[in-house]
Amino acid sequence: MAHKLTHLSAVELARLVRTKEASPVEVVEAHLAAIQKINPAVNAFCTVAAEKALVWAREAERAVKKSAKLKPLHGVPVAIKDLTLTADIRTTFGSTLFRDHVPTEDAEVVRRLKAAGAIVLGKTNTPEFGAGANTVNKVFGATRNPWNTALSASGSTGGGAAALAARMAPLAEGSDFAGSLRTPAAFCGVVGLRTTAGLVPKHPAAMPWHDQSVAGPMARSAEDCALLLDAMTGLSGKSPLSAPAPWRSAREAVAKARSLRGLRLAYAPDIAGIGVDEEIERICRTAARDLRDADGAELEEIEFSLSDGRDAFLALRGEAMVGNHFDRLERIGELGDNLAGNIRAGLALTISEIARAELKRAEIWHRWRALFERYDALLTPTTPVGPFPVETNYPEVVEGRRMQYYIDWIGPTFLVSLAALPAASVPAGLTAAGLPVGLQIVGPRFSEPMILTVAKFTEEAHPIGLPPNCG
Repeated sequence: MAHKLTHLSAVELARLVRTKEASPVEVVEAHLAAIQKINPAVNAFCTVAAEKALVWAREAERAVKKSAKLKPLHGVPVAIKDLTLTADIRTTFGSTLFRDHVPTEDAEVVRRLKAAGAIVLGKTNTPEFGAGANTVNKVFGATRNPWNTALSASGSTGGGAAALAARMAPLAEGSDFAGSLRTPAAFCGVVGLRTTAGLVPKHPAAMPWHDQSVAGPMARSAEDCALLLDAMTGLSGKSPLSAPAPWRSAREAVAKARSLRGLRLAYAPDIAGIGVDEEIERICRTAARDLRDADGAELEEIEFSLSDGRDAFLALRGEAMVGNHFDRLERIGELGDNLAGNIRAGLALTISEIARAELKRAEIWHRWRALFERYDALLTPTTPVGPFPVETNYPEVVEGRRMQYYIDWIGPTFLVSLAALPAASVPAGLTAAGLPVGLQIVGPRFSEPMILTVAKFTEEAHPIGLPPNCG
C-alpha cells in the first residue's frame, strides 16, 4: 500500500483521504519512506521535517475521524523550495551565510498551503538564492536527475522537480525568475507553471513590486498542478501586485475539458534564436501537431524570435539581484560565483542601460501582445538542450553556438519572464536516450487554466512513464 500511495496523483490522494480509504498518516509515512530510500541518490530534499510532518498528519487524521469539513489538500504532502520561508523548519536559501537559519514565520504561500490542508514534508534543494540553472550549492551539493543520476535536474527548482519525478512528493512549491519552474520540469519530466505576476502573493519579499520573479506550482500532472494553484491564489493585502484569480477553480476547468476545439495555437521552434537540439525540436513539433490532429485545436507553425530581448533581461536581472541582496553587498565575496557575478553585473549598470532595458522590455511585451491577438497560446521547446552532466555549471555550446553567460541557454524561458507572462512546461515525450523533453506553453496574463488544459492534452497523448528505479 505504501508503495502505491507514492505513485498516486495528488487529486487521488485527496480523494482517498476524504473517503477514509487512506489516512493522512499512511500517506505521509509512505512518502517519508520513499525519501529515506531514494533521496540519498538524488539529493532532492535538503531538509526533511519528518517529525513535524507526522504531527500534522495525526492532526489531519483526527479531523477525518471527526468527519470535519476537509480542505482541498487535506492530508496531501507538499515539498517546499528552500528559498521559501517555513516556520521552525530550516531555510538556507542554498547559501553558507544561512546554513543554520530557521525562520519564525511562514511565507504567505506556505501559510495558504497549510490552510488548504497540505502537509509540509520538508525543503527541496536550490542553487544559492536561486541563481543557477543547475541545482547545486556549497551547503548541500548537487541535486541529480532521477532519469539519470549522472545528469542535472536543472534549476533553480531542481530539488522540487526531482522529488516529484522520483515519487518522493506528489506536489511541490517553487519559484520562477528566468525559468526556474519550467526548465527543471522539462529535465525531470513533470509539469511546472510560471504564474501571472500577482496571482500568487509574494510575502515577505525584498522587492515586492518585481514582476519577473513569481511563485508557482509543480506537480506530475496538469490537473495536480491546477489543484495546487487553486490553493496558492487569492487576493492579499501583503503583496502590492496581488490580484484575485478571475476563475472559480483552475482544477475544475482542467478536469472538465474534453477537447481543445476552437483554441488557436501557434508553434515556434526557437524563440531565443540560439538553436535547438534537432531531436528535442522534433519531439515538441510532433506534440504540437498532435494537439491539432487528435484534440481539435487550430495550429499554425510560425517563426517568432525574441532574441533581441536577451540584453534587456540580463540588465534587469542584474538590477534585481542588487536590490534583492542590497543588505549583503559587503559580503559579496562570500557568495558563489553565479550570484556574485549577477550582483557585480548589476552594480556596473548605468541608469541609461537600465532605461534602455525597460524600453526594450516594453517592445517585447507589445510583440507578445500582438501575438496573442492572433493566437490563444504559443508552443515552443522549453529548453534547447537535454539534461547535461551534473558537474557542469551550464551547457557552454548549443547547436554550435557558444553561450556567453551561464543562463544564455535558457533564453526560451527568460524571454517569457521578461514580459511577466504565465507559461508551463509539460512532458512531450522521451529522447532516444530515455530522457524527458518539455514543451513550453505560453499564454496571456491570467490564462493559467487554458495553459494547463493544453498541458493536460499534451501529457495524455505523450505519457513518459517512470524514471528508472522508481517503478
